[in-house]
Amino acid sequence: MNNTMYKAMTIAGSDTSGGAGMEADLKTMQELGVYGMVALTVIVAQNPQNNWSHDIFPISLDVIEKQLSTIVDGIGVDAMKTGMLGSADLVELVAKTIDKNHLKNVVIDPVMVCKGVDAIMVPEAAAATKKLLVSRADVITPNLLEASYLTDMPSVGNLDEMKEAAGRIIEMGAKFVVIKAGERLPGENAVDVLYDGKEFTISTAPKIPGAFNNGAGCTFSAAITACLAKGMGMEETMALTKKFMTAALKGSFRINKWAGATRHIAFRESN
Repeated sequence: MNNTMYKAMTIAGSDTSGGAGMEADLKTMQELGVYGMVALTVIVAQNPQNNWSHDIFPISLDVIEKQLSTIVDGIGVDAMKTGMLGSADLVELVAKTIDKNHLKNVVIDPVMVCKGVDAIMVPEAAAATKKLLVSRADVITPNLLEASYLTDMPSVGNLDEMKEAAGRIIEMGAKFVVIKAGERLPGENAVDVLYDGKEFTISTAPKIPGAFNNGAGCTFSAAITACLAKGMGMEETMALTKKFMTAALKGSFRINKWAGATRHIAFRESN
């Protein structure tokens, strides 16, 4: 039995329904054998009296800063990831925290859009992420809309455009970029493009009809973070992440009449 305690931090929002955000991050880290910690940025509550509409309650910057100190100064981390960052000031705080503490295995999940929405949620935070966090990313995991925003491309809607966007993001300073097509790319297969500045790795897997993908992006980036915390290389990290995601989506389930969630325990159950 390996008694090494691998530690990872997520700087993310709380999805009260449990499907996405830091709840998905911590479940994923736990399943992959990593001790997860969270600096909470915002609380998202869903309204069952109004068709599951979202109410957002930001956490004050000074409270977030104290949480970061608890984790980074008080405990230490082997890897970290970001999730929902709701202001430019918060993005700046994250960048300063990375630099001040020489944090390694930095995974940036540039959460700029909500599921089913094609508009940037907080433009000033998105702009700050583009300016300050892309260059600090060991791995960045945009979806097609986020990749388009980061690269100033009119759209990213096919494999060639995914490759072009990945190249531009590497030029911005990221070490690795993984662009996730998800359901937005037509066809029977889900496609991911990994690029390290030298070589493209294209991963395809059949789309899973009827799967609930709320929290899939959070789960994906959290799995990468957990693997990196354990010292895995990118090839091994991506292979395990893909297996974990496939199991979680195949096992996804409905939580009520409005929504469903990925099943984080499914990978363990299948092994």
